[in-house]
Amino acid sequence: MRYLIADSHCDSILDVASGKRSLAEETNTGHLDFPRMMKGQIALQFMALFIEQHYRPHGVLMRTLELIDLIKNEINKVDYIDLVLNKNDLNEFVSNKPKILLAIEGGEAICGSLGVLRCFFNLGIRSMTLTWNYRNEIADGCGEEPFGQGLSKFGQEVVREMNRLGMLIDVSHLSEKSFWDVLKYTEQPVIASHSCCKALSDHKRNLSNEQMKALAEMGGVLAINFYPPFLNLTDEATIEDVVNHITYASEIMGVEHVGLGSDFDGIETVPTGLENIEYLPRLIDTLENKGFSSEEIAKIMGNNIIGLLKRVL
Repeated sequence: MRYLIADSHCDSILDVASGKRSLAEETNTGHLDFPRMMKGQIALQFMALFIEQHYRPHGVLMRTLELIDLIKNEINKVDYIDLVLNKNDLNEFVSNKPKILLAIEGGEAICGSLGVLRCFFNLGIRSMTLTWNYRNEIADGCGEEPFGQGLSKFGQEVVREMNRLGMLIDVSHLSEKSFWDVLKYTEQPVIASHSCCKALSDHKRNLSNEQMKALAEMGGVLAINFYPPFLNLTDEATIEDVVNHITYASEIMGVEHVGLGSDFDGIETVPTGLENIEYLPRLIDTLENKGFSSEEIAKIMGNNIIGLLKRVL
């Protein structure tokens, strides 16, 4: 059985921005590049545009535009990568031809402007993480204490406009209050693109059982992060730790609401057995050994995320 594999978060474009490497060429540097995506049989890869702290607040717009330009230039270097812009782009996946969805990590990139949000949409952005840990014009992140103030009035407008445009809302990095506010105001299902289960690892970036259940009830997806501290609060983890979170999330939410969000090239350490993107198919055998059926594995490996995008875009 051929499985469509979707990964809803990586930060690999930052290596290109820093001059370390090109994603169009296979190297031993970092966790992900286009040739290794082909080896890993990746159907869909979210490519996050993360704006480092030193660009905030005044350089975020320029930096985001630069990263959009960089990733498009990288894609143009090869003839086998396509961008996902609408649900029709998700109807057919050709073997060894991965697709990329552009995502902004941190809503401060829109500089408090719905017009800028629309401009980013016109440039191909199809998902946005509303915050990165801290407060911006939209909402509080999980780094605010104790729970933050939630969505601002502007944040409510952003949620409505993203719904209208057909842009996927990402609730990873949000404070708990902001998370609940998003679920209150959105009319479309959302994704937690790279988070884990708080019950298994009590980290501020992970979701509680109550959050997971609410996310599932409105049709959303929790995509499991591979970062060891999110998996077990240590600097070391294995593929089994990832599967433990997948199993737990499936029990709490239902298997149709669980996916993969590696956070490759955004994390310092990775689980043994999942050292880079080409090893994602190893999860299939591990899930089989845990008793998951082929249909369930297909959902987890990619169909759930692809199905969510077909509803939202």
